[in-house]
Amino acid sequence: MFNRFLASIGIGSAKIDTLLEKPRYAPGEEVRGIVKIQGGNVEQRIETIQLSVMTEYIRESNDSKITQNGEVGRYHVSAPFTLNANEQREVPFNFQLPHQTPLTIGRAPVWVKTELDVRGGVDPGDNDRIEVVPTAAMNTVLEALNVLGFRLRKAECEYSSKLGGKMPFIQELEFVPTTQFRGQLDELEVMFYPSDRELELVLQIDRRARGLSSFFAEAMNMDESFVRTRFTNEQLAAGPHAIANQLSGIIARYA
Repeated sequence: MFNRFLASIGIGSAKIDTLLEKPRYAPGEEVRGIVKIQGGNVEQRIETIQLSVMTEYIRESNDSKITQNGEVGRYHVSAPFTLNANEQREVPFNFQLPHQTPLTIGRAPVWVKTELDVRGGVDPGDNDRIEVVPTAAMNTVLEALNVLGFRLRKAECEYSSKLGGKMPFIQELEFVPTTQFRGQLDELEVMFYPSDRELELVLQIDRRARGLSSFFAEAMNMDESFVRTRFTNEQLAAGPHAIANQLSGIIARYA
């Protein structure tokens, strides 16, 4: 009875360790691994094993910036079961990394959070950092931006209830022009919305002030345009130079 009480407050209860098949993934890729569970001093009822893909995003509040944890996806990978005292168990799992998972560039960590839902006890957990790299489609766009002379300056996840879709945040990649659009733009922000068949982009085009009217527009934040565009997988297969030509035409209309 005393051991059961200790387990209820986390002393001598079950422990877990999540082992992922590999440390690096692209959005949309399958994540596989196992959850290793070590039983505690007493028998415990496990309601479920839950995996969550987590990241951090920045939210402004009262003129200050606050970093918050954000959930990208959640998965239940086990039916309820009884874990005997000192029992060792391995639970395999697999899930698709959400398409909207941020890339781990700049200040955007991503990790897989594992939790046991223990009836009447403290839920043990485990966190495993992963690297999230661009998909082939994203790489084509990033190479196209490089062709146009844009250099990545910053990447971070920011609160946006409108642009985030199902999530309260979106990752913004901030580029500065170094050649073709230098003198016309202050910066270009790119947001990715990938899927299996196409890649949608939201471009935030920030024009540089030229003349008095442009100066006042910049002061009132009226110098920015939001543009949505889509590239199918067939279009992306044409390569970065073809995409660069299309992006150049879009940006030029708003520069």
